[in-house]
Amino acid sequence: MLANVRRSIWSLRGQVGIISSRSSGAEVGIVAFRYWSSQRERRHEHWSTLMTYWFGGALAVGALGSMDVAQTEAEAAPKVDSPASTEAMAASARSGKVVKTSGMKLFSGNANTRLAAEIAGQLGMNLGKITVSRFADGEVNVMVHENVRGKDVYIVQPTCSPVNENLMELLLMVSTMRRSSARRITAVIPYYGYARQDRKMQARVPISAADVARLLEAMGVDRVVAVDLHCGQIQGFFGPRVPVDNLDGGTVGVSYFGDKDLHNPVIVSPDAGGVYRAKKFREGLAQKYDVDAGLAMIIKQRARANEVDRMDLVGSVVDSDVVIVDDMIDTAGTLAKAADVLVANGARRVYSFASHGLFSGPANERISQSKLEEVVVLNTIPLTPAHEANAKIVQLSVAPLIAQAIYNIHQKKSISALFK
Repeated sequence: MLANVRRSIWSLRGQVGIISSRSSGAEVGIVAFRYWSSQRERRHEHWSTLMTYWFGGALAVGALGSMDVAQTEAEAAPKVDSPASTEAMAASARSGKVVKTSGMKLFSGNANTRLAAEIAGQLGMNLGKITVSRFADGEVNVMVHENVRGKDVYIVQPTCSPVNENLMELLLMVSTMRRSSARRITAVIPYYGYARQDRKMQARVPISAADVARLLEAMGVDRVVAVDLHCGQIQGFFGPRVPVDNLDGGTVGVSYFGDKDLHNPVIVSPDAGGVYRAKKFREGLAQKYDVDAGLAMIIKQRARANEVDRMDLVGSVVDSDVVIVDDMIDTAGTLAKAADVLVANGARRVYSFASHGLFSGPANERISQSKLEEVVVLNTIPLTPAHEANAKIVQLSVAPLIAQAIYNIHQKKSISALFK
């Protein structure tokens, strides 16, 4: 039946006019009526045929229109990548291949433009055009030079020193994107400033880490991506409408030390609060490199902030290569004293790994004069020329990890594999 209807329609096309695949049923009917009128003397003979043209044409064209709509929707629908494409994203970006970043914009403040450029390179895209400058009186001036309406915007800005300047830049950039009708705004904060003020240790003090979270929410941020927050509970300072992804920078350190020829390795936590971090680092070495490392801990007594009064070692490091694992290095006073304690207790060589190298004040000098073999940090915070000249300081790139997280978030894929 359908075949007969289709042949009838195309027969009409040749006699009365062109009927396209997008013609409506009414249009087909009009053509059929004109044909019927021109054949009045044979109308009784052709009545059944014309009714077939009329109703069959409407059905057939409707079916063709449905096929066109389905084809259009299929072309417009986003294609889902296979799991292999997610795993190969970083490699394809490094090889110069362009990954799918349609609808996404990546911007950077002044805090760490080198890291932002590396992330953009991993994603196979360019940084967005933006000016973040200062007025004559020191006020922050933000101006975006391209359209972000309806886009997913990612802003890379660690709130490192100068903390308040970089934090204000981040807040105003988020506000600017929100007022420019960006669809979704993700703040990529490799180093989260004020993170150490995460609880009240005495009366009449703020919980600054929570206050920074409230400021970001007030400006309109939709998501936060961070690297090794000082305390995991900082994720809870944001409301349920602002998810926080706390990436594990230790995976980069595991790859670095896994390739070293460590003798009888022991992973050491510099305080009781970092035992979980050291344990996770140890498990990473065991899973990826089949390295059976020991675990030890240093208990320190602080006289005041950034000043340690006494250290005691829990565990054995005799005839071992030791890796001190922490989340950040500030003035390096604790780190230098910990190296002395470990060497005094029989350690062969002492290394250090931390995600964030702040290196404030006398840190550079203390590291140079310490018994540490290497101090390995990530590039979440840019190094000064003096720190780059220090032979003991080694900086690893966290750009592939952050780029993979951004890619997975944008493609609505899971990022749980990045935490392993």
